[in-house]
Amino acid sequence: VQLQASGGGLVQPGGSLRLSCAASGSIFSMYVMGWYRQAPGKQRELVASITGGGSTNYADSVKGRFTISRDNAKNTVYLQMNSLKPEDTAVYYCNAALGRRNYWGQGTLVTVSS
Repeated sequence: VQLQASGGGLVQPGGSLRLSCAASGSIFSMYVMGWYRQAPGKQRELVASITGGGSTNYADSVKGRFTISRDNAKNTVYLQMNSLKPEDTAVYYCNAALGRRNYWGQGTLVTVSS
């Protein structure tokens, strides 16, 4: 599986961004898709995940502000980020997991600053 993330950029506090991650492969719907982030000097952390059936999980820090979704017909997972805060600044990575298979995208930088 190859993952291509896009949609990062510079946004002011309170603003919104939508990240996209396009995946190759024919069994996309079977993968648990996730968004992780890594801020400078910090460990990579899970932001949100979604199963093939649409069950979601969020980090407490983003609940109510971020929404993960997927379009299995387009092999794409999205992360809608609203009410962004400076502490959301990080490189965001797309992840695909199925059993022992685990794949990462290249990362997209999100900077929240005025």
